[in-house]
Amino acid sequence: MEVLESRRKFLKFLSFGIFLPLMPNAFHLTSKSMLVPDVGGTIQAWSTFQEQRFAKSPSASWQAANVHEEANIVINPKIQFQEILGFGAAFTDAACYTLNQMQVDGRAKLLNELFAAQEMNLSMCRTCIGSSDYSTHAYTYDEGDADPDLKRFSIKHDQEYILPMLKLARKENPDLFLFSSPWTPPSWMKSNKSMLGGNMQRKSMAAYAKYFGKFLRAYAEDGVPIQAVTIQNEVDTDQDSNMPACIWPQEYEADFVQQHLGPLLEKEGLKTKIWIIDHNYNLWGRALSELELPGVRKYVDGIAWHGYLGQPQTMTKVHDLCPSINMYWTEGGPEFTAKNYLSDFLEWSKTFTGILRNWSRSITAWNLALDESGKPNIGPFFCGGLVTVNSKTQEVTRSGQYWAMAHFSKCIKRGAKRISSESPSTITDLTHVAFENPDGQQVLIVSNAGPSRDVTVQIGQVSAKLPVSKESVTTFVWSQPVSNI
Repeated sequence: MEVLESRRKFLKFLSFGIFLPLMPNAFHLTSKSMLVPDVGGTIQAWSTFQEQRFAKSPSASWQAANVHEEANIVINPKIQFQEILGFGAAFTDAACYTLNQMQVDGRAKLLNELFAAQEMNLSMCRTCIGSSDYSTHAYTYDEGDADPDLKRFSIKHDQEYILPMLKLARKENPDLFLFSSPWTPPSWMKSNKSMLGGNMQRKSMAAYAKYFGKFLRAYAEDGVPIQAVTIQNEVDTDQDSNMPACIWPQEYEADFVQQHLGPLLEKEGLKTKIWIIDHNYNLWGRALSELELPGVRKYVDGIAWHGYLGQPQTMTKVHDLCPSINMYWTEGGPEFTAKNYLSDFLEWSKTFTGILRNWSRSITAWNLALDESGKPNIGPFFCGGLVTVNSKTQEVTRSGQYWAMAHFSKCIKRGAKRISSESPSTITDLTHVAFENPDGQQVLIVSNAGPSRDVTVQIGQVSAKLPVSKESVTTFVWSQPVSNI
């Protein structure tokens, strides 16, 4: 594998770098306008802008391209990139607790809205191995004195409401892909003997690999198989010991994968994939360094990325040097106290577009659901849920991030391939990304930060003028590949 010449070069390049009025029944995605119908050769459209949320927009049609007019977006379906795995959010302890507090009928409607194929179609979600900062309290599956044989291991806590919520989601989407991340090993495995902060100890690695194995088997036996795991949420920070966290030096993570977890999963016949890093884009140099080791490359399927620091283009850097390694975007959420929590759909759509244009196979937001105060929360941050569920009224509020994700998750199917879409360099207020679904249906998502306009889209010898509103997100869908029109 070709690698950068030195850590000095690694360091050098690290720096490159609607509110919808709330009404009692306004938010159930059961109306025909919220569904994604089977469309023909015409171009169907759904748009979010001002007070509209994923609203049906006028359709358009393909015409012979005007050779004298420069297209705003040129799509080439023959140039294909990564295959899409899915979209979703995290079933944290806090999210599952929030859902569990809902009345049965209301929860059933919300889970149907989020996971049913003809609704939001969320298909890839994260769970926590033990507690995160968004939990009712800090816990692991084996707390107390040192227990290297894991005789005390138990997932009893998760059986109360986490596993039941996961099972309900799986009923709505049986193909739900789940991956799991730990925020902390049991405290007796760490240098500070605490679940809060600290770092991993080498002498505990063998026991910790067994801990992963026990977790995977226990969940599978309870009817919830986990398809992938990350080694540690946010490997390079202890969060000042303010929350469950653990520092993993680069060589520790690499050695744990190649000497302990990878061999254990292989020996026990567990097909669970291993992802490394699970933190921000600026750790791309660390990712490449770990992947230089054949033992790591043997066992690692992909890299998990967060979007809090750095730029998504670093995923392309890693992909170009390690094309067999998959990219996954595993965390990013809105700030609950932000004034635009309900209306920042355009910013999130632009963010999601950048992620997908840089080889990520998935987008998984942070907490699926939290209460009206952004809780339960035992950590120092103030994140919001994809949705908010009022603990007193049971009213559901959908964030701007939710509406941005709807433009992707509802129309892009698992197995879709990203296809080429390019614009002239003079266009700076339009961002876009295009896909071809397994059935040949093609999808274009356009984020317009400028005024209302007609966007000319060209594929081969045909083009269409697609209207987009001011400061909007619009998803365009056509079922018949343009080459056959």
